[in-house]
Amino acid sequence: MLKTIALFVAVSAAAFAEGSDNEQAQIWNLEKAYWEYVKANDLEKYRALWHENFLGWPFVSPTPVRKDHITNWITSNTSKGITLQSYSMEQLAIQVTGDIAMDYYRIRATWANGAGAEVKTDRLRITHTWIRNHRVWQIIAGMSSPVNANSQ
Repeated sequence: MLKTIALFVAVSAAAFAEGSDNEQAQIWNLEKAYWEYVKANDLEKYRALWHENFLGWPFVSPTPVRKDHITNWITSNTSKGITLQSYSMEQLAIQVTGDIAMDYYRIRATWANGAGAEVKTDRLRITHTWIRNHRVWQIIAGMSSPVNANSQ
């Protein structure tokens, strides 16, 4: 009986760990999709990533914003003919607890004009809090800031 219980606990722990890895991979894939939507200027898919009750503080805003302003930073660039040309992401940490996930990463985003000439490069630290509602993960909170002089 004791062997059966030990085996059940071991199998359950392994299944839980795999689930956690799968959930972390889901969050990371959604973060990558986020930037692909920005690059494609697909504001509809981008907005779908955000929960209706989102509150966050993007580095381009002097105060926190809600979902109705979440695309302002994108349209501010595209209205000047500037689009995201390329990006690279550095995953730092993901923690999933139940239906909440915290994600921390750094990104280097290169923006270009219509002729393809590089206009600017953003180097940012990003924190997103994701909430799972009816099996769908959405961003409910977040904050971004420029990296420091050491690119950290």
